[in-house]
Amino acid sequence: MAMSMVRSGLRTALRSRPPAAAPKRNFSSAAGHDDARETVKWERITYLGIATCTVLAVVNLSKPHPHHDPPPPYEYLHIRNKEFPWGPDGLFEPKHH
Repeated sequence: MAMSMVRSGLRTALRSRPPAAAPKRNFSSAAGHDDARETVKWERITYLGIATCTVLAVVNLSKPHPHHDPPPPYEYLHIRNKEFPWGPDGLFEPKHH
């Protein structure tokens, strides 16, 4: 009985044809003919954007801008009862000596 089942299974396996290959899946990104064109398009857009931003920055920075007068020297602003460890001026103030 067992032998007949083995023979039957062997006969079926030999008689049947090999399994067909799985169908190839085509994704929307598989269209390779547009990839080079898209890459060139976005490269040009990037360079155009860089040039535009550079020109706008130069135009904005070359415009005249207002300079404010320095504030009046009030006596109560820089009261120093003892000297700082780094010298007579503040740490982030311009040095006058």
